[in-house]
Amino acid sequence: MAKIYTFTSESVCAGHPDKICDQISDAVVDAVLAQDPFGHVAVETMAAHGHITLAGEVTANAKINYEQIARDQIKKLGYTDTKSGFSYKSPISLYVHEQSQEIKVGVDQKGAGDQGMMFGFACSQTPQFMPLPITLAHELTKKIDEVRESKVLDYLRPDGKSQVTVEYKNNRPYKVTSVVVAVPHREDKTLEEVKNDLYREVITPVLEKYGFKISKKDVIVNGTGVWHNGGPSADSGLTGRKIVVDTYGGFARVGGGAFSGKDPTKVDRSGAYAARYIAKNIVAQGLAKTAEVRLAYFIGATKPLMQEVETFGTEKVSKRAINNFASKILNTSVSGILKGLKLTRPIYLPTAAYGHFGREEFPWEKLVK
Repeated sequence: MAKIYTFTSESVCAGHPDKICDQISDAVVDAVLAQDPFGHVAVETMAAHGHITLAGEVTANAKINYEQIARDQIKKLGYTDTKSGFSYKSPISLYVHEQSQEIKVGVDQKGAGDQGMMFGFACSQTPQFMPLPITLAHELTKKIDEVRESKVLDYLRPDGKSQVTVEYKNNRPYKVTSVVVAVPHREDKTLEEVKNDLYREVITPVLEKYGFKISKKDVIVNGTGVWHNGGPSADSGLTGRKIVVDTYGGFARVGGGAFSGKDPTKVDRSGAYAARYIAKNIVAQGLAKTAEVRLAYFIGATKPLMQEVETFGTEKVSKRAINNFASKILNTSVSGILKGLKLTRPIYLPTAAYGHFGREEFPWEKLVK
């Protein structure tokens, strides 16, 4: 008898309040690493109606204009209307200081910048070796931003969300049963117009790309019936609050720490990237259909306390062979990850929207030969 179940994942647009904050924080990380590849950064951003706050720690041989970085990102994301209550001209408060010496002493000895556990996951559901629900959700939010920025749908405003429910049969994606989209728009457009346009320009092409289709009656747009004003004036934003969106959409386990705003000595970030790299290559090499890699560190640790691989009974070779492969393709000491994946570069701003995984441009997504 076929095993049937559904699974739902969500994503958010680049102009979502939390993603505004992630992008500002990661723009700071990139600005530091561009000047000092060994700079230490832990910066969080909060965005609210008419105000932005940056707080955290930076120790680097670099000169950083935090206020200008924040304003540039906010303007790029489309918040240019100064009458809306939040824009790139909103006041900014800065509370950034140097890294704690008690943490610094461990990091300077090539140790982890904090304790924690990290998980990496890969599966054969999509060409990106990612779960289908989060892949579709990210594709939808990215497409919403594209049609707004290209003015194909010029009445859309920054901010937005997507949500996709997939039906599985015998653990394989079978069909898409519902799509939920939320996006603010100009007052002169009716909800029906918005729904028709999004169905035609966004939802249908994204689903067709992956071999699926959905009836318009199974699409929900702006569930309350109206959404004109988005961004931090509608809901405050905070760095690191979209940890499930950033990873696997809830389909797999995630660690205890967020990614954005942290330099790669923070294993919350680099350890998760390393785990994904190993898991993806296990599946891509045909050693298993599904793989989860588990890592754990303590502050100052140069090597992980735990390194485990779980393949959920989908392995095609022995567990020993899989573990040997995992240990060979990447040294999971902190310095081994930084060197092996070349993480001390300004590559992090693009990660702060549409997920950190399943995108070939990032080094932790590369396949070994």
